[in-house]
Amino acid sequence: MSPSIVGHDPKATLLRYLARERETLLVRAEGLGEHDVRRPLTRTGTNLLGLVKHVGSVQLGYLHECFGGTHDLAQPWFADDAEVNADLWATADESREEIVAFFRASTALCDATVASLDLGARGEVPWWPPERREVTLFVALVHVLDEVAHHAGHADIVRELVDGAAGDDRGNLPDLDDDEWAAYRAKVEGAAVEAARRAGERS
Repeated sequence: MSPSIVGHDPKATLLRYLARERETLLVRAEGLGEHDVRRPLTRTGTNLLGLVKHVGSVQLGYLHECFGGTHDLAQPWFADDAEVNADLWATADESREEIVAFFRASTALCDATVASLDLGARGEVPWWPPERREVTLFVALVHVLDEVAHHAGHADIVRELVDGAAGDDRGNLPDLDDDEWAAYRAKVEGAAVEAARRAGERS
């Protein structure tokens, strides 16, 4: 067995990956004007600042409130009279600074709660079906990591649609210039067209 695996701390591992996905999400929302960081880029309205707002809210629920944590962070987007999907977009009255500060405060509360508990600690998710409401901290952490990574992936695509920025410090994209990327994209499109032709599809 690899020495890097022997004696590893599961909680620390989960938190390390979670921190990376959180940072990816925040970085994707940096360096843009107010319109670009808020504007919807998909049919269902996906936008960068809304993703930050949503993830901050979700993690606060699963990793703090569900384990008995209390706080004074306002979340008017969950009020009974809130607009549809109010946690997934930013109103003109909600500043970027406020939303990012909420996200960071939420993160601090969650990390403090996680640090104070064992992975086997029991919590309750009141909005889940009764038969599944009782969860361990391990399950909650995995659930939140999945949620954050899911939305960090959304943010990757949305940011690329906004200004073409792509890739991260993981080195998961080749270092190509604009012309090389255009040629690569044309090759992918050509393969798609040819596959459709062979399948008898009409464009």
